[in-house]
Amino acid sequence: MAKQSGTTKAKETIKSTKKEFSKGDMAVYPAHGVGCIESIESQEINGDTMNFYMMKIVENGMTIMIPTSNVESVGLREVIPETEVPQVYEVMQKKAQASDNQTWNRRYREYMDKIKTGSIYDVAEVFRDLFQLKLEKDLSFGERKLLDTAQNLLVQELSMAKDVDEAHMIKEIENLFN
Repeated sequence: MAKQSGTTKAKETIKSTKKEFSKGDMAVYPAHGVGCIESIESQEINGDTMNFYMMKIVENGMTIMIPTSNVESVGLREVIPETEVPQVYEVMQKKAQASDNQTWNRRYREYMDKIKTGSIYDVAEVFRDLFQLKLEKDLSFGERKLLDTAQNLLVQELSMAKDVDEAHMIKEIENLFN
């Protein structure tokens, strides 16, 4: 019974924040991808009661506890609407910025920083740049992993936004580069 009142109290508190999510909402957590808000729970930490979103990442089933007061600082956001998908495609179709004068580890750090922003447009830039770089030369191990990460994050969110399966979305993205 106490748990129910804590959950109800959590929902009342969340309504006062700028970004609010409800149980069952799909959201994007930077660098982890799309997840489902499974519950909103209250827990006592150091004598203070804090509210958390319990989010299960779709790709790997990992559960993340996100303090409701930190939603904006961690970058938790809604999945983009389908109307924004063409803008993401535009980003992917632009010519990559020349980064030949940078070492692979500097590029890696810059790309990782972009992925951590949680912006699908930044992730699309990373994917585009690495995909085009891969056509010119071999990628380092770290860059190959980053390319896979960017592709997975894009595919997850775009397939969710367009309500299509991930295999269809991968083909659609490949067609952008043909």
